[in-house]
Amino acid sequence: MDNHPFVLSEVEGRAADDSAHIPERRCILTGAHDARDTLIRLAISPDGDLLPDVRAKAPGRGAWIGVDRKTLETAQAKGKLRGALARSFKGKPLTVPDDLGARIETALERAFLDRLGLESRSGALVLGSDRIEEAARKGRVHLLMHAADAGTDGSRKLDQALRVGRDEEGSGLRGVALPVSRTILAMALGRENVVHIALIDRAAAQRVSHALARWRGFIGLDGEAEPRDSSRGLPVSTMTNDAVGDAPSGPNDIDGGDVVEQNDTGGDAAGDKYPGGDAAGQDRRD
Repeated sequence: MDNHPFVLSEVEGRAADDSAHIPERRCILTGAHDARDTLIRLAISPDGDLLPDVRAKAPGRGAWIGVDRKTLETAQAKGKLRGALARSFKGKPLTVPDDLGARIETALERAFLDRLGLESRSGALVLGSDRIEEAARKGRVHLLMHAADAGTDGSRKLDQALRVGRDEEGSGLRGVALPVSRTILAMALGRENVVHIALIDRAAAQRVSHALARWRGFIGLDGEAEPRDSSRGLPVSTMTNDAVGDAPSGPNDIDGGDVVEQNDTGGDAAGDKYPGGDAAGQDRRD
């Protein structure tokens, strides 16, 4: 997950003498450092369970990983994960669930779908093949996505409209094939039969693209981004945290800079056991 296919290393719109600090964290399994926003935080619930905290909102000490699910589960099977966690949490008693990888994947999927819902309510999404095609041909589409079960002909038609609108005919530019079906997308957006989605706001497209990159990176789809998809070329200067604002470190920030994101209203459900979601502190509500 060190190199995400949806995230550019160049940042548009920053001054030449850019002094902006991008918080970094160290992966406990590889030792590699990367931007905090591209890694996945793990935290301990009040019951002592190790659970994903993909929004980096849970209080207390956290541990960060920057590997895909396959690598994580291999490290867990060989005992390397437990050793790394023991060092990170200073020997604090904890229980590592056997399905940790699945829980992280579910949390990342939820974060992506929540982000889609937020952008939909802000008016940044266009749905429906005809409306998307019209917007794409006018060059208004910054990110085009297709459900996993979208028809080939329909996707190809919209991909072509996207290339026309961007004056990139003959290129490999295409929409992103999502790892979820139209049924899941429809449920997330409260609509019927959502097969294709277009983002017509650049900042919104970057936020969605970032959430999608983390999810796809974890489930091992980074290498399937060619030919070039429509989420490339978006500036990281409008990534989620920059767009909504990073909150300053709070009193619970004790693991070297974990941030409670006060403005993230995407909403992971925070139950007593946090089923399938983030380990977001007892009685905490997003």
